[in-house]
Amino acid sequence: MEWAPAECTLPTEERPLRTAEFDELFASALRGLERVGPTHLRLILEGGEQAEQTARDLATRETGCCSFFSFTCTPGGEGLALDIEVPAVHVKVLDGLAVRAIEAAPRIAS
Repeated sequence: MEWAPAECTLPTEERPLRTAEFDELFASALRGLERVGPTHLRLILEGGEQAEQTARDLATRETGCCSFFSFTCTPGGEGLALDIEVPAVHVKVLDGLAVRAIEAAPRIAS
């Protein structure tokens, strides 16, 4: 499923690289996924400081090309909660990201 919206300003040739970075984060650190609401996805990441740095870096760069995303990182006892929210008009982008996360994470407990 393609989850990059038409409004994305990331050059087309760079999109597969960004997707691979998200896939790597999901594969190495994603331990849980919760759809909090139609426009709100929560990912639970393990991997300590490295996973947090990677998640924060990706979130910063992603909002640079798709400004409609809202990312919030919250460290906690279960790991890092990465909350991702979008306006209702971009819910299909969030749907695509959720599918991508599930497919990339071998040990997800959603």
